[in-house]
Amino acid sequence: MAAKRAFRTVAWAGLALAVALGLAACGKGGGAEHAPERGDQAVAKVDGQTVWSSDVKREAVAQGLIGEGEPLDLTSDLFRRVLDEVVDQRLLAGEAVRRKLDKEPVAQRRVAAARDRVLGDMLVESVVADAVNDNAVRGLYQEQLKLSKRSEEIHARQIVTTTAAEAEALRKLLAAGASFERLAMEKSIDTATRFNGGDLGYFTIDVMPEAYDAALKNAKPGQVVGPFAIEGGFALVKVEDRRMEQPITIEAARPQIVRFLTYDQIRDLLEKLRGRAKVEVLVKTDTPNQAVPPADAPKSAISPALVPPAAPPPAKGASK
Repeated sequence: MAAKRAFRTVAWAGLALAVALGLAACGKGGGAEHAPERGDQAVAKVDGQTVWSSDVKREAVAQGLIGEGEPLDLTSDLFRRVLDEVVDQRLLAGEAVRRKLDKEPVAQRRVAAARDRVLGDMLVESVVADAVNDNAVRGLYQEQLKLSKRSEEIHARQIVTTTAAEAEALRKLLAAGASFERLAMEKSIDTATRFNGGDLGYFTIDVMPEAYDAALKNAKPGQVVGPFAIEGGFALVKVEDRRMEQPITIEAARPQIVRFLTYDQIRDLLEKLRGRAKVEVLVKTDTPNQAVPPADAPKSAISPALVPPAAPPPAKGASK
């Protein structure tokens, strides 16, 4: 088990090991150790070197086991597992130093690259922390609300039958006061909606088959329309409500807004740094050297994120 854990640590944490090499090489000067962060706690000693609770939390964040700023209980199984991995890293780094691997040019270049990456990440975190705040999120949210275009959406229920005659018979029962929901549960052949009383939820007309568009275009709340032919049968539809499409809430939109603002800040920072630096590319490239956005960054504007996703068209009996 220990061998597997050590292998996983090495495979995943090459960067962390390179940093640890540098720390192990320069951390033998002695002297009293002080907690690197307020409230930090010593949780282990490896050949006299202290492992702090913040070291374990940082490793857990790096592995995606907890979120940035999320607490990690020192008595939890997760903390102990990550602590074991941090101890393994320290042991491997210490042995590498004992074998003088830290003196090799390749190791020194890796440590230098790791240092660059860590310092770069810290700069980005600092810039983003200052700029991506609640006021910025709310400001962009309100701006996009003004730009977003909303459509009308309809809340409706349906009953789907095999023949037009069956649908006409049900329409007469509805006209006599029968419950639409009850008939939908008893008579509808659309398995996707019959068990919830034929409820289609809220939807915009553009996501529905053309037959629904024509039938519901001018229907008013409370009105039953149909029967009309659809693929697989005939539909009776009751309009429950019509309203303007509701915008997504700020809390639901916040993750994408934060990603957008974060990428925007990183892009601006890199443009400024490149603008005042002398960068020479010594190899030919097919495309200009430019910042590449993260995979989940918005492609241009985020206004589509401020409109709720369209409801999927109903299954069997209501699809094209």
